[in-house]
Amino acid sequence: MRRNPFSSIRQSLQTPKPSQNSLISFLPSHHFLSRSKKKIASQGDETDDPAYSPIAKVAEPKPELPPRTLISGRRKAPAPFHSDLPFDFRFSYSETDTSVQPIGFREPPHFSPFGPGRLDRKWNGVSAPAVGEFPQEGDMEEQRRSVLGGPLSEEEVEELVERYRHSDCSRQINLGRGGVTHNMIDDIHNHWKRAEAVRIKCLGVPTLDMDNVCFHLEDKTGGKLIYRNINMLLLYRGRNYDSENRPIIPPMLWKPLAPIYPRLVKSITDGLTFEETKAMRNKGLNSPSLMKLSRNGVYINVVERVREAFKTLEVVRLDCSHAGSSDCKKIGVKLRDLVPCVPILFKDEQIILWRGKRIDESNQCILSTQDA
Repeated sequence: MRRNPFSSIRQSLQTPKPSQNSLISFLPSHHFLSRSKKKIASQGDETDDPAYSPIAKVAEPKPELPPRTLISGRRKAPAPFHSDLPFDFRFSYSETDTSVQPIGFREPPHFSPFGPGRLDRKWNGVSAPAVGEFPQEGDMEEQRRSVLGGPLSEEEVEELVERYRHSDCSRQINLGRGGVTHNMIDDIHNHWKRAEAVRIKCLGVPTLDMDNVCFHLEDKTGGKLIYRNINMLLLYRGRNYDSENRPIIPPMLWKPLAPIYPRLVKSITDGLTFEETKAMRNKGLNSPSLMKLSRNGVYINVVERVREAFKTLEVVRLDCSHAGSSDCKKIGVKLRDLVPCVPILFKDEQIILWRGKRIDESNQCILSTQDA
């Protein structure tokens, strides 16, 4: 007997649906516990006060503060620095000529490198001149002698030199192309807090005139040089130096832009015509170089060698291809004043120096005898 295939489908459609009571048997027991707890909690909230109820806090009144007076929401500016040092503050003391006045500025002169309102001296584009009354030079010299105390004996000098002259000395300051700068003076006093002397290593253009460097180091710091060997200096602080009573030296926050000075080399050199100037420049460019100067080198013997060369030569060429164009012009300015001579050309980092028109000693003797 064949079965009807649609009979199973019909039976499935006619099977009764499970009732709600039958579904309860399949639900887990924790389902009823959670629902019952929620129901009890909801009933308790309506009738009884639940346990551990938070206590309402009473806000305490805040004390009234005195009114604050602020200027445009900013704090009161600190008082400006005041220094009793009697000299004008400059970026570099040994590498600037106070007799030459600038003809222009690359930035407004009132932009003080000490910061706005940090110094009671006004910046004029080159320096911050000293203001107020200062003791006389004799009184300042007496005060400096009292700080230095008695002179050092030979044994004391040898002991200090042996302690600080070596290259691995931790109390060393490098003096570079800026020379004796303003912030360098503050660095020296900071070293003097824990050391009796400071080792100073000089390099670059300032080594052309070491006497000038030594003068400004002693004059601006109040110390004394007890050792000098080529480009190595040892600066002593003094027997009675007190670091707590050291002079106030306000720091210079940035390097000011150099002013514009008159041209160093003229198109027509004084004492020569245009053709003579041109011929002298060509002669110098075609002549062999007297010296080759390196960057940040030691130029102590340059002045003497140029003076010796001018005894037989009229024009001298210095090769500064490794020194840089900025140092090249600084070298020419110093040689002009120290030799003395006349710079007639700066080209391709070459310095052409002319000794100028000089009268021979024999001619001077003849002229003096004729006048007599």
